[in-house]
Amino acid sequence: MQRNSIFTPVLIGGCFIIMISFAIRASFGVFQIPIADEFGWLRAEFSLAIAIQNLAWGVGQPIFGAIAEKFGDRKAIIIGALMYAAGLVFSAYAITPGAHQLLEILVGFGVAGTGFGVILAIVGRAASDEHRSLALGIATAAGSAGQVFGAPVAEALLTVMPWQSVFLIFAAAILAALLFLPMLRAPAPLSKAELEESMSAILGKAFRDPSFSLIFIGFFSCGYQLAFVTAHFPAFVTELCGPIEPGSFLHSLGITTTSALGAVSISLIGLANIGGTILAGYLGKRYSKKYLLAGIYFGRTIIAAAFILLPITPLTVIVFSVTMGALWLATVPLTSGLVGYIYGLRYMGTLYGIVFFSHQLGSFIGVWLGGWMYDLHGTYTTVWWVGVGVGLLSAIVHLPVKESPLRERALAA
Repeated sequence: MQRNSIFTPVLIGGCFIIMISFAIRASFGVFQIPIADEFGWLRAEFSLAIAIQNLAWGVGQPIFGAIAEKFGDRKAIIIGALMYAAGLVFSAYAITPGAHQLLEILVGFGVAGTGFGVILAIVGRAASDEHRSLALGIATAAGSAGQVFGAPVAEALLTVMPWQSVFLIFAAAILAALLFLPMLRAPAPLSKAELEESMSAILGKAFRDPSFSLIFIGFFSCGYQLAFVTAHFPAFVTELCGPIEPGSFLHSLGITTTSALGAVSISLIGLANIGGTILAGYLGKRYSKKYLLAGIYFGRTIIAAAFILLPITPLTVIVFSVTMGALWLATVPLTSGLVGYIYGLRYMGTLYGIVFFSHQLGSFIGVWLGGWMYDLHGTYTTVWWVGVGVGLLSAIVHLPVKESPLRERALAA
């Protein structure tokens, strides 16, 4: 394909790898009740395992970004897939909370090597200036596409086999994603100045720039909200949602239990976000990314507050899933695009990986705090309101970001 085409082999191959990686990752909330019931664990113990996974993902993201930029993108992805598969296989045979929590470090590093940080950097470097924002949106939407079928597939498999067998199937699936690696070949459209600049030099400039710190802080709430919902929403819906009435629309679709509704809700979030993320990527080329991000975070704040204030019914679960889903990963192409635009493409993977650590720090706190507060009070209400607060903070901190290339600012100074 021509480089002026949006759907290049790089984009297509990257989309499939992200889709498989995120289908598996998005399904972990479905395993919470089966694993806790089998071993008699507290909710906080499984939550801590998933929280550690998210933190390891955040720690691993800049590491894998640097590996990709130093030794090659495909080597980074292969290492990530192998760690992902190993973590799933060993987790299938772990019988203590400590073992699961330790093994989630492998899974988290695996997600880092096969997820946004590495793939979006490849897509961003391969795309033309005209198509870069939209290409990042499409690649991010592929993660949502994985979420559409990840949780329901896990739920369906759990009805016919033990959770350990599902983990083994998922390990095979992430290794199969490596079949798309040959498609990830493309020249990097970098300027001579970018090619000559060292990683230490660009990192130093970014760390001294207040806008980088604001973007870092702003990404925290995204991770908090997404990870909390992914890990706890299926159980939340199963336990607190009102009954699905016989003869209702959902019942006619075969959704007869709140457990099934919990899995479907994660799927609906991913489905709605396919369109939302692509639209965010499209708008990112035409409008200010920082204002779009502020609007997305403010929208999430309103949606989350309204959901927890209203009675939890099948209808409000569906409405929340669709509306929150439309904004779910819409921050990712805008944040990664903003980093690439301000600081250049040469070390976009490493810089975005550092920003993404804030996202995953939020993920760690959201998942762990959800389980801890549930065990303490038997409710998720406090955790929801913390998410509302940090979402509003993220909307505010993006407003002062200087949305201009750092190199241009230096020349104008």
